[in-house]
Amino acid sequence: MAALLCLHSTFPKMTVKPLAVLNRPQRLCVPFELKQGQTRLFHQLPSGLNMEVIEQKSAKNKDLDGKIRGRSEKPPLVFVHGSYHAAWCWAEHWLPFFSGSGFDCYAVSLLGQGESDAPSGTVAGSLKTHAGDIADFIRENLSSHPVLLGHSFGGLIIQYYIAKIRNEQSPGNLLLLEPYLYALYLLRVTRSLAAKAFQTDLSLCKETFFSSTMKDPLVLRFVHDLSLLVHKSAILHVATHIYCYQELMKESSRMPLFDLRKLNASLPVPSVPKSSLEVLVVGAKDDFIVDAEGLNETGRFYGVSPVCVEGVAHDMMLDSSWEKGAAVILSWLDNLSSYH
Repeated sequence: MAALLCLHSTFPKMTVKPLAVLNRPQRLCVPFELKQGQTRLFHQLPSGLNMEVIEQKSAKNKDLDGKIRGRSEKPPLVFVHGSYHAAWCWAEHWLPFFSGSGFDCYAVSLLGQGESDAPSGTVAGSLKTHAGDIADFIRENLSSHPVLLGHSFGGLIIQYYIAKIRNEQSPGNLLLLEPYLYALYLLRVTRSLAAKAFQTDLSLCKETFFSSTMKDPLVLRFVHDLSLLVHKSAILHVATHIYCYQELMKESSRMPLFDLRKLNASLPVPSVPKSSLEVLVVGAKDDFIVDAEGLNETGRFYGVSPVCVEGVAHDMMLDSSWEKGAAVILSWLDNLSSYH
């Protein structure tokens, strides 16, 4: 069973500052090709390192000529990925879906992941540093209270953000997708994730992240980018780039998100007063990593009833029935009391 955490609460608005856009070579050997309406930006952190952000503005907040005509009344959505993923995992299906439903969307790649810079050292950071990077992005770039959506380890990061940083700035609402439980994680996925066997074993990759209905061509998804170069001799050269989910997972994590030994010492993350935020916990019925008890435990931790989605697995945002989880979240977003 999987779980996604969404959260929102009301705090003073923040100052808008532009994102840093840098011209730089791509770090991934199998780069993710952005979809129409998406932009890859780089936010410069106080450390001087740059964090990748894939942005997709609300499709319902544009004039006919495509220009932004005003700020959406709906909250911006900030998506935070888990291990072996990056901003691209949200950009495939969910950014187009939620931007088409009127939300400005921002998917970040944590440091050392995707196209983001890598810090010095052997791991990408800690709960504190990753949460601080998310906080800096929100503080510098968003003018209204966001909803934070965290997948797997990303859910743990935004839980820490809410518990430790929420008094310093507005965190927004929280949505946990596939909540992370430390002991369960180590017991069930040591071979697949810790040993990285999923990177070379397609059947194990499918078992770990996807439902049985996910076909191999979707896990090994061929995308052709045809670059035509016509020379004086009229010889046509076609460069074909192929990428797949399995390869993107392998390429996305150049270094571990955490030192797991130090992470254990910082758990559990403190809870927060129920009255200060709105939380949604969403799980997937066919999750290889988080079972039903893990989902229910997360719901009890926040005092909410979790929602279990049938027919999807751990990577519910990429699975063949990705629309099911998206529909649950959209219904919750449309009924947020703080926006009515």
